[in-house]
Amino acid sequence: MPDPVSVNSMFSRIARRYDVANHLLSGGVDVWWRRRLVAAVHRHCPADVLDLATGSGDVAFALGKRLPSKTVITGMDFCQPMLDEAVIKQNNSGHFPNITFKQGDGMALPLPDVSFDAVTISFGLRNMADRQRALGEMRRVLRPGGHLFVLEFSQPNAWCRPIYYFYLRRILPSIATIVTGDRRAYEYLCGSIEQYPDHNAMTQEIVRAGFRSVEVKRMTFGSVALHIAAK
Repeated sequence: MPDPVSVNSMFSRIARRYDVANHLLSGGVDVWWRRRLVAAVHRHCPADVLDLATGSGDVAFALGKRLPSKTVITGMDFCQPMLDEAVIKQNNSGHFPNITFKQGDGMALPLPDVSFDAVTISFGLRNMADRQRALGEMRRVLRPGGHLFVLEFSQPNAWCRPIYYFYLRRILPSIATIVTGDRRAYEYLCGSIEQYPDHNAMTQEIVRAGFRSVEVKRMTFGSVALHIAAK
């Protein structure tokens, strides 16, 4: 179970190099994964979106570009240095007046009930100390008929697992060390990917949290999955 204090400290240390590391370590495919998420959100035409575990704001900004300008987007994260990076991006762009960044804990959201049409979370659920509690909080802030979008690493197809795990265990931490100078952080992140449920088990967790009509879109040989669920 992830320790919130340790996770916060880890993301604080790597915040300034986080985006560069993500793009490099995924070979740029992370942009496509997020694009699939944003397209799914766009199809539901939400008026208010919460992007939880927003980090440096990549998904929030991608939503801001694709959704109507009247859509209200709230980016929330519990790591202030990551939010600082998001605000720097926003200020440098001179755009996105409809996006607000706020600090908040995903397991105790400082938000009223039934206040969003959509909740997105990208590569952040596996870092929650209690996934069921976090999913329950996401359901609480959604309006009836609202949708949850979970983009997260998953367990790949059997044929490519040996190659995938070799990359996670042997190659990725070394590259990340060069980029960020923090090998320990990426050893933890790689371990969290290995321990995360596959798409079927994750579907059951979402159902147990009270969601219905869970749709799964698997990507990149099953190594990433987008779960879409309705309240």
